[in-house]
Amino acid sequence: MTWSTFTRPSDFVDAAREMADSGRHTLAHLLAEEAADRTPDPEEAARIRAEFPGPSLRQEG
Repeated sequence: MTWSTFTRPSDFVDAAREMADSGRHTLAHLLAEEAADRTPDPEEAARIRAEFPGPSLRQEG
């Protein structure tokens, strides 16, 4: 799966789980943050963030 094929929040969550399973926890967290941001339902976004806890790893600017 490539970034260009990610069209739904669930695509990002699936990728986040794959990255977590392979030990790439930073990337997993970033993908989960993106999934949560793209999720219109606040409760679902909170559930995604809870599955991948921790402070934001994004660098704004």
